[in-house]
Amino acid sequence: MSTPDDQSAYWNSTGTGKTFAHPLRTDWTLGIDRGAALLDYGCGYGRLAGDLAALGFTDVEGVDVAPESIARARAEQPAARFEVLTDPPRLDRPDACYDAAFLFAVLTCVPDDEAQRALVGELHRVLRPGGLLQVSDYCLQPDDRNRARYRLFEARYGRLGVFETGDGAVCRHHTRARLDELFTAFEPVAEHELPVLTMNGRPAVATQLLLARR
Repeated sequence: MSTPDDQSAYWNSTGTGKTFAHPLRTDWTLGIDRGAALLDYGCGYGRLAGDLAALGFTDVEGVDVAPESIARARAEQPAARFEVLTDPPRLDRPDACYDAAFLFAVLTCVPDDEAQRALVGELHRVLRPGGLLQVSDYCLQPDDRNRARYRLFEARYGRLGVFETGDGAVCRHHTRARLDELFTAFEPVAEHELPVLTMNGRPAVATQLLLARR
């Protein structure tokens, strides 16, 4: 059984009610001009885009596959712009049109290898050379609960770290080598780990990366 590469149905139903808690590293935004063009890819209900607007950024755009989440984002975060992704991961934007992009808890929602590569490739296309990419996502978790479900679903999906949630999603936690492989076209700038809550309210550790487009 291959890993699904399209979870739009989940994010347009159950997923619209989820809450996301990965915090923005504001110190990683200090060198970005407040008029820079910013992209929040997989923006959900616009929390991160709202945080960026609150920091004084005036050109913030969020995109997501869930129309209901985009409608909520437009209502709650009027200082940013939001669009529905109709053909993910493709963006109807020219090459090198963004100065920085943000990819928060998105790769975990895209479990397929090729789909992940396509997403990262599209972000590379729309970022200008030297443009920054902030990533916040999950490496493999060390706790017993996660380790057990990694083992449970490894045979089904053909890779360690892919698992099913109880409410219909297929998610992925990554080896660090996998993240490094995905972002070979970017230059590492900084990284750190921090405690967060998952979309289902469970404690986890997030890995955050600051990268520059080569």
